[in-house]
Amino acid sequence: MTEPESNADLAQASAAVRAANGVTPAVGVVLGSGLGAFADTLGSLVKVPYSRIPGMPVPGVVGHAGNLCLGEVGGAAVACLQGRVHAYEGLPLERIVFAARLLAELGCRAVLLTNAAGGIRADLTPGSLMLITDHINLMGRNPLVGPNDPVGPRFPDMSEAYDPALRAAAHDAAQATGAELAEGVYAALLGPTYETPAEIRMLRTIGADAVGMSTVPEVIALRHRGVGVGAVSCITNLAAGIGDAPLDHSEVEETAGLTRGRFTALLAKWVELVGARVE
Repeated sequence: MTEPESNADLAQASAAVRAANGVTPAVGVVLGSGLGAFADTLGSLVKVPYSRIPGMPVPGVVGHAGNLCLGEVGGAAVACLQGRVHAYEGLPLERIVFAARLLAELGCRAVLLTNAAGGIRADLTPGSLMLITDHINLMGRNPLVGPNDPVGPRFPDMSEAYDPALRAAAHDAAQATGAELAEGVYAALLGPTYETPAEIRMLRTIGADAVGMSTVPEVIALRHRGVGVGAVSCITNLAAGIGDAPLDHSEVEETAGLTRGRFTALLAKWVELVGARVE
C-alpha cells in the first residue's frame, strides 16, 4: 500500500464512522486482550463493527471483539477501539496501525492504549496495573518504514513517546479511584509464541519490566501524527521462567476479567481527566 492509498483509505474510514456518529472525539482508547468491557460502559454508546469500516482490519484473536465504539465518559467524547490487530497475524505493519491512525483522523488529540502483558519485574504480579513510561521495540519492524507521510516528520522524536502530562493524569486517576498503579518499561516482541526463559532474562538485563506483542507500533504511528499517547499494561501472567505454570492465552483472559472492575474505574477516570484537558 502506498501512502496516498493509505490516506485515501483513512478518509473513507473516517467518513463511514462519522456517518454513524457525527461527534468529533477528543480522546481515543485502545483496548487490549480481555479488556474490551470498558467500551460497553460508554454513555450514548454507538458501536460500529470493524467489518463495516472501509480498510479496517478485523482482529482474529480471542478477546478482541472488533468494534469501534463511540460515546462519552465524564463529558468527554470518546472513540474506543474494542480490540486490535496484531503484527503476528501476518498483515503489513501499516495495516496494523490503521485503526490507531483512524483515531487521529477522527480528531482525537490524545489516545490512551491498554494491553495485556507478562510481568518481568518481581513486583509486577498477575492483576497489577503498570503505567508505561517507555518502550523497547524488539519486533524487528517499524510502521514508518517506507516513504514518509507528510503528516509527520521523517525522523520523529521518541524521547517522550509517552506524554508526561497524560502519565500525570493517570496517577491522578489512580489516586481518585484507589487503584495501585506501578510504572515501568514495556518490551514489544513479535510473537505469537510466548518468550523463552532465556529471552526474559535478556529483557530483564536490558531494562524491560513487562513484555507483550502490541502497542509499540500504534504509539509510533500516533506520535508521528503529533497525537499525545498514554498507555497502561494489565499484568495478566508472570513471564516465562518466573512462574511455574505453562503460559496460556486463557490465563490472560481470566486475569483481565478479574481485574476488570478496578481497571475500568481507573480508565474511566483517566479518560475524564484527559478529556477535560484536551477539549
